Amino acid sequence: MTTPARPARSSLSRGAAAVVLGCTAVLATSALSACSGGSGARADDGRGEAPPAARISVSLSGTRAQAGRPVTVELAEGALKRVTVRDSEGGTLDGAVSPDGRTWTSTRPAAPGTSYTVEARDDRGGRAEQRFGTAEAEKVNKLTLAPGKNATVGIGQPLSLVFDHPVKDKAAVERRLKVTTSNGTTGSWGWITDYSGRDRVDWRPKTYWKPGTRATLKAELNGVDSGGEGGFFVRDYTTTMTVGRNQVVRVDLDAHRLTLLRDGEEVRSVPVSGGTPGGDKRSWGGTSVLMAKEGTVNMRSETVGLGDAYDKMVDSSMRLTWSGMYAHAAPWNAAFLGRVNHSSGCVGMSSEDAAWVYAQTQQGDPFEVSGADTKGAPEAGNGYGEWNLSWADWQTRSALS
Repeated sequence: MTTPARPARSSLSRGAAAVVLGCTAVLATSALSACSGGSGARADDGRGEAPPAARISVSLSGTRAQAGRPVTVELAEGALKRVTVRDSEGGTLDGAVSPDGRTWTSTRPAAPGTSYTVEARDDRGGRAEQRFGTAEAEKVNKLTLAPGKNATVGIGQPLSLVFDHPVKDKAAVERRLKVTTSNGTTGSWGWITDYSGRDRVDWRPKTYWKPGTRATLKAELNGVDSGGEGGFFVRDYTTTMTVGRNQVVRVDLDAHRLTLLRDGEEVRSVPVSGGTPGGDKRSWGGTSVLMAKEGTVNMRSETVGLGDAYDKMVDSSMRLTWSGMYAHAAPWNAAFLGRVNHSSGCVGMSSEDAAWVYAQTQQGDPFEVSGADTKGAPEAGNGYGEWNLSWADWQTRSALS
């Protein structure tokens, strides 16, 4: 790790704000003298005497300072009144002055490849300005965020972030993730391994969402170091979602029925056929969340490890897991619907019933699957399987727990 250069210093003097503005700060380890105008004129305190000099130091200096660290501004004497740290795009780093007024520290780190201007004012009217830049990131981490912006979702939909590169410093990342809801919903972040093998963090409520809730995620990650070989984040992310209808889809594989419940009341029940018992073709049990309504999908058995058993165009396809479990139309299985589980793992229905379920459901609806012979509940990263963990167990997956 590169040791930061000794902080550069800049003088502040009461009454000299106008001339300081015209000075170019020299970023070096030596102190910066107060600028003066004309032929050596000095600010006067009313008694013909210049005020005592005041000096600041900034924790980052030069043009290739190390990113990922907060910016600290220190005042040698007196008290800081205001500090502004602005980047070349007009953005600012928020921060706070210490109780003794001597130090200001940003609440966010300096981002890679960014030029900053520091302006400080003290309690005696003095002003100083200093500039520095940060080195470009050698490696950049990015993420995929779900659901998409302004989505309307079901009561089981989590907020989910999947990272391009490993995140070693999970606590540093999680501290920059802020979820606000319209009704104070209780929830927690939990780190899991996505089905793709990448690091992922989801925020789910303690219980299913209340309909009408509006939730906003702000991932203020610009300047955060993933740790290890993950690289820096170089931007912020945000998304907002609204929770729609209160719907749960219950699939009873022993009774061979799928039932749509809305506000706790049965809307309709249809016959189904689930995965063939006794082997790899069994369906997943537990709770999965409707990830996407994909319409007509070409389903091939080799993609789920079942050889060349089938290659079909399948209508009304509703994805439940990354491993390939869907609810969909299965007219070829008509003889088994409502009677026997005889599919390759999906929940099949008649074309008419599947089209109806497809039209009624929304992304984020929970599918609660029960039956004596399932493969058990899917892992949390296989779709949105976190609802198969107790609230206490889910909370332990937070890096800040």
